[in-house]
Amino acid sequence: MTVSYEICPTSAPFFGFMGVTAALCFANIGAAYGTAKSGVGIASMGVMHPGLVMKNIIPVVMAGVLGIYGLIVAVIIQGSIIVPASDGATKYSSFTGYAHLSAGMCCGLSGLAAGMAIGIVGDAGVRAVGQQEKLFVGMILILIFAEALGLYGLIVALILSQQSFQCGAGAATAA
Repeated sequence: MTVSYEICPTSAPFFGFMGVTAALCFANIGAAYGTAKSGVGIASMGVMHPGLVMKNIIPVVMAGVLGIYGLIVAVIIQGSIIVPASDGATKYSSFTGYAHLSAGMCCGLSGLAAGMAIGIVGDAGVRAVGQQEKLFVGMILILIFAEALGLYGLIVALILSQQSFQCGAGAATAA
């Protein structure tokens, strides 16, 4: 079976590398926003209650984990991108490129959304805990559900990153 240029164009790896970029960049933007927004709340609350700062650092840690999710997916996708042959022919198909792009977008955008949620909840939550410590457990539960959004994106991205179609020398193999 011959493989057409449409299935295995030389531009196919571009989409895989865009998946790497999307996973890492969007997840890190979410992590940075969550860290910054929560950090502002912690600093504000810490002025009046410095003893609660270490207890309320949890939103910052949870936001940082989102960046790790993006790094994991980016490394997995990057390791799956096949280098073109010396004659310029690629074994990396459009199908694989699109699968890797969608994996990166799932992880990255889920991490961005989770980071925004963690930042907003973390900011308001730590300020509220500074006024009433009984709200701590409630804040943690809300943060767990916000973090779960990023975890869902990671799981789907790992599944999508395993989808591939490899172009051969005049033949195609499905993996």
